[in-house]
Amino acid sequence: MSLVRRFLNDETGATAIEYALVGSLMAAAIILGFGNLAGVLQWLWSDNGSKLVQAISVN
Repeated sequence: MSLVRRFLNDETGATAIEYALVGSLMAAAIILGFGNLAGVLQWLWSDNGSKLVQAISVN
């Protein structure tokens, strides 16, 4: 019984696991953010490109 109690009270490695969880959440947020940013930039440049084509064809 003391072995089980000692195992349950042992907190070595808990900090490393917490840092790994925080790091993985940050990595997921960065990956999702870049995915959304890529879509926005693609829309922005295609919209600007179409406006430039319209401006050139009008003159």
